[in-house]
Amino acid sequence: MTIYRITHHTTYQYESAASLSYNEARLLPRPLETPLYTQTALEAQVQVEPGWDDQSERHDFFGNRVLFFSIRQPHEQMAVTATSQVEILPQGEWEKPAAARLQSLAASDPPWEAAVAQLADALDADALEARPYILPSPYAPELAELHRFAQVSFQPQRPLLASALALMEQIFNEFEFVAGATDIATPLAQVLKERKGVCQDFAHLMVGALRSHGLPARYVSGYIETLPPPGEEKLVGSDASHAWCSLFVPGLGWIDFDPTNNLLPADQHVVLGWGRDFGDVTPLKGVFYGPSAQELSVSVDMRRVE
Repeated sequence: MTIYRITHHTTYQYESAASLSYNEARLLPRPLETPLYTQTALEAQVQVEPGWDDQSERHDFFGNRVLFFSIRQPHEQMAVTATSQVEILPQGEWEKPAAARLQSLAASDPPWEAAVAQLADALDADALEARPYILPSPYAPELAELHRFAQVSFQPQRPLLASALALMEQIFNEFEFVAGATDIATPLAQVLKERKGVCQDFAHLMVGALRSHGLPARYVSGYIETLPPPGEEKLVGSDASHAWCSLFVPGLGWIDFDPTNNLLPADQHVVLGWGRDFGDVTPLKGVFYGPSAQELSVSVDMRRVE
């Protein structure tokens, strides 16, 4: 069992005072149970400076916790701080690496074509809920070149999980992580062509590649624990928001894959929420009335609670 204390701080500094702002935050971790681990939010809260004038919480279509708040007073800066404490409990043979536990869970891993056919005919609640994630979405559109890229991993009659693991490794090996090389508006086709990007790009790549083969895949937003070099102290704010992919496996459930790091999330990832792509789980978005110029700063600190 691992417990994390997470502080996510976002600041908007405006050129001059904004008179009004409406905001929507997806910064509260949700409960989760997968074949590899369970996640429990022990506590979670969001604080805003200046204080909000009204706020409400709801669950969106995907079940994510969404906080709405407005500030109806002049303010030159808006600071949003989300703090949470989350428990991660590995499932099954927890002392084994996640990849080894996955192999034991999927003793009978069917060919990926068989899984696609099974999903097309399945009428159980889990399969019906997963089926919309096969469709393309704004940030993960249908691309012929993406389908061709994934065919290297999705060879005929290859087992489903083996294909997904190979695809994750293919993205990790063939793409370079370059901070600032892209932004959220960078088309996926450009990322595929230039072979560089950040975690959001690689999550969208894997989501789109899986969908191009008829498989349900969702985009996952959250955090990852970053470990310091040996002998050095962990820096406050060194962690960052992270993104990865989740594949629905008939009879097993949702399995997470992190193509940025070529690993299966198990005890170093914390999930905020999921959706079709980044647009469904943007951590903080909104509108304000005021100057056009603004400066954004974000820091995340994720520490284990001993």
